Amino acid sequence: MEPALVENARAGDRAAFDSLVRSRIDAMYRTSLAVLGDEADAADAVQETFISAWRHCSELRDPDLFDAWLGRINLNACRAQLRHRGRQRVREVRLPDPDDGRETASTDPALDERTAGAGVFDRAFARLSVDDRAVLVLHHLEERPVAEIAKVLGPPEGTIKSRLHRARAALESALAKESR
Repeated sequence: MEPALVENARAGDRAAFDSLVRSRIDAMYRTSLAVLGDEADAADAVQETFISAWRHCSELRDPDLFDAWLGRINLNACRAQLRHRGRQRVREVRLPDPDDGRETASTDPALDERTAGAGVFDRAFARLSVDDRAVLVLHHLEERPVAEIAKVLGPPEGTIKSRLHRARAALESALAKESR
């Protein structure tokens, strides 16, 4: 990490903050997309993350904890996005064009099976709480160790281990429900 860059950003240097953002935007988007499951919502959450980080950068006490601090802001932005989604949601339903003579179904059974399995997983994952999603994403998708997850989320490592166990069990239960 770049402590001097963080210090400069804390002092209001936009170029330093821009450099920090550019190096972390992909990771923030992957996390947001995994938690939210929607590209537009993920992009909005990332934007809100960086806006909030810029506004509150001077409040960061320890520059060495910048990534954990930013991760916490990102997860809070995801939570806000989910609350907003609950109040307002537009769904687009695409129907095949009857005048289009092309066949819409896949002719590869293996691809169809993988796609169906991914749909089951996505629906099961959507059943989880945002906290369960977050701990699973940080550990399994981003491959972060428990100690680092504890820094991002706040609770002690033992609590994170417990939440990870609970989230795995919840996902297993949701997968069983979706498979029926």
